[in-house]
Amino acid sequence: MARKRSKSTKNHYFTKVHEQAIIDYCNTEDSKRRNQLYKEFIGPVFDEMVDKIVYTYKFTTLPNIDVLREECKHWLITVLNKFDPSKGSKAFTYFSVISKNWFIAEVKKTSKKAKRELHIDDYYFSSHNNGAAASRQLITHNTYISDRAKFEFFSHLKEEVALWKKLPLRPNEQKTIQAIEILFDESENIEIFNKKAIYLYIREITGLNTKQVVSSLNKIRKRYAEFKKEWDEK
Repeated sequence: MARKRSKSTKNHYFTKVHEQAIIDYCNTEDSKRRNQLYKEFIGPVFDEMVDKIVYTYKFTTLPNIDVLREECKHWLITVLNKFDPSKGSKAFTYFSVISKNWFIAEVKKTSKKAKRELHIDDYYFSSHNNGAAASRQLITHNTYISDRAKFEFFSHLKEEVALWKKLPLRPNEQKTIQAIEILFDESENIEIFNKKAIYLYIREITGLNTKQVVSSLNKIRKRYAEFKKEWDEK
């Protein structure tokens, strides 16, 4: 018989010892005890967690990422005592999520800043003559910020769609959401991407007729509108 391979956990560096250290930190007001717990257990594991989040979600392309990474680690200290184990979440999940959201907020701030400021290194000049006078035209080709914001949006939208599948759904809605996930995964291979084509793709994948697809999509649109509103307000 083949031996069963043990499942490896992605957060094996964040152990029960670190979980308990964070709980103990939150349950004591003794500054000396808190410093000891942070220095010995919490600080080192936060360092590794933040570094892994940066590389996993490709925040490495953010400007000044080394500085931002250290700022995030320091910021975690300020929210450390807000963790409440009685709410049922694990420390690893809790601090991973808020760290990831911290970097997403930085992406959005960088995007807004880029819209207000023009950096000469992001542009090149092209010259052309207009009669006797020569004019210089300033042209931009840096799309990093918009591409990054788009990547973050659709990454979180895919996660949101996966959560919708866990809701009490009718069979047609379940089929439609599965079709949407397939279209997300195959987006780079789809040649035609307009409203009419999307309806046709979903019909082919689900086997539903147009009326059934429209009915299911109308309900999904409401969930998407809520997600988009929360995203824009972050």
